[in-house]
Amino acid sequence: MNDEQVPAAAPDRQEPAPDAVPAGATDEASVLDRARAWLAQDPDSETRAELRAVIEAAEAGDDAATADLEDRFATRLAFGTAGLRGELGAGSNRMNRVLVAQAAAGLAAYVLEKAGPDAASPTIVVGYDGRRNSRVFAQDSAEIFAGAGLRAVLLPRLLPTPVLAFAVRRFGAAAGVMVTASHNPPNDNGYKVYLGGPDEGSQIVAPADADIAAHIERVAADGDISALPRSLGYETAGESVVDEYVAATAAVAPAPDGAAGMTWVYTAMHGVGWETLSRILEAAGYPSPEPVTAQLEPDGRFPTVAFPNPEEPGAMDLSFARAREVGAELVIANDPDADRLAVAIPDDAVPDGGRRLTGNQIGLLLGWRAARLAAEAGDVAGRSLACSLVSSPGLEAVATHYGLDFHATLTGFKWISRAPGMVFGFEEALGYLVNPETVRDKDGISAAVAMLGMVTEARGRGASLADLLDEFDETFGAFASDQVSVRVDDVSMIATIMAALRAQHPVAIGDVAVERVDDLLEGVDGLPPGDVLRLWLVDGSRVIVRPSGTEPKLKLYLDVRGDSAADASERIERLAAGARELLAQVGG
Repeated sequence: MNDEQVPAAAPDRQEPAPDAVPAGATDEASVLDRARAWLAQDPDSETRAELRAVIEAAEAGDDAATADLEDRFATRLAFGTAGLRGELGAGSNRMNRVLVAQAAAGLAAYVLEKAGPDAASPTIVVGYDGRRNSRVFAQDSAEIFAGAGLRAVLLPRLLPTPVLAFAVRRFGAAAGVMVTASHNPPNDNGYKVYLGGPDEGSQIVAPADADIAAHIERVAADGDISALPRSLGYETAGESVVDEYVAATAAVAPAPDGAAGMTWVYTAMHGVGWETLSRILEAAGYPSPEPVTAQLEPDGRFPTVAFPNPEEPGAMDLSFARAREVGAELVIANDPDADRLAVAIPDDAVPDGGRRLTGNQIGLLLGWRAARLAAEAGDVAGRSLACSLVSSPGLEAVATHYGLDFHATLTGFKWISRAPGMVFGFEEALGYLVNPETVRDKDGISAAVAMLGMVTEARGRGASLADLLDEFDETFGAFASDQVSVRVDDVSMIATIMAALRAQHPVAIGDVAVERVDDLLEGVDGLPPGDVLRLWLVDGSRVIVRPSGTEPKLKLYLDVRGDSAADASERIERLAAGARELLAQVGG
């Protein structure tokens, strides 16, 4: 598929259609039957050719091809609170135009059902990033939404995810869709859904995900997407929606004294962040960065990185090299759809040339900024800081210091964004919400502007980003975090380990006794039930155990508070060693 041209909805050569067999419908229906039915309705020449070759090989008795078909059709790519995300390719267990058409029609049915028969035509906004097929999936969706009778608005070009989240609120939309796989591998894509109205532009949560999924299944059961009504009567949004996002985000932190002469490096990680961020920097008065030119423009192949995630080893190497060339004092990176922010301090004493701030360190600094601004404005009553329960407990210390409320939520911005009275929210996986009146999702662009504001203010009084970290420790205490994880080949092992930990709670982690255990399956602190164990140790340390939501991993999140940075560092090292011992004991 070509992102520059959108093929027509109907295939250029229609395959002979067998009796339609919905994917996963019955055990009796063979995988070959499901593959043939899928092939017959696929509008894309590339995935049709791909699938036809596999079918022919399987029909000829090729065992590898048969196994490939099983992988493609034994199940459907599941629609959940994160929408859809998976590898591009033909089949019900891949991201492709058939699956996206089914998802769009199902979402349209859900929106219309919620609106009721007498309501005006609901609005749904569609955005897309620079990944392979993002534009194709977005335009297919807009046509199907319009064909279903919705007012469909397609953003004017590839743009960051936060712009779509902003547009949902700007248009008063009932829903929004962003076609992106964020920082996943190059051959992945995804379909992220937001809801307007009482959800205020946040990502979906239960039961909306199950309701939408049920509508998608009904569309899939009909077995032929070519029968779905389509219309070219969708709107293309004007530039004003981008202009308004730029203005609102520049206002987050207009450049204070001290910006002149600041040298910093920026990478877009081959994503869509730079065009929008560059306009915001100019509007806010910040000096332009020294760019990592090879990674500045959108390129869905992500040619200079093995994995387009700033957290991954090697992903920031070009940024650190550029920082050495220009003598930069700061490195800022967005992930490919610009909803996450990474920050680093160039340091030749570190093996890869830079000291990366953890997601918790960035979140605590930005939370400190937000709390201080709220206090200075006299706006603390009913206002709060929020973070996911696996993020640093240091944010609660900041909230307490400034008289703000504090909320710990389940992981994900679908929960964080719903915290009452929130002025700032974050999760340790490089996600930050600094402007909740504008965007109800993580936003790596506004977070970058807020961080530039903090660093520039510090420069104005002769301090650096490293000094800000020290000042935080002196003001609120020295917090340190780490993560220990185990990857499994058999996903059932994760459930086995969790069951073992529930059956017999650990009495100690390393040489520190466990004081109490919270099992979130039973409901704790008003949180929805979740597959999470939270262990509190007698020295105040905390260990949280949960399965990864995106990978076959079990994760342990470790947090300590020390008397000093050195003390906290020693404590976290001992706790990590104890956590590894625990995993070994329970079969990890």
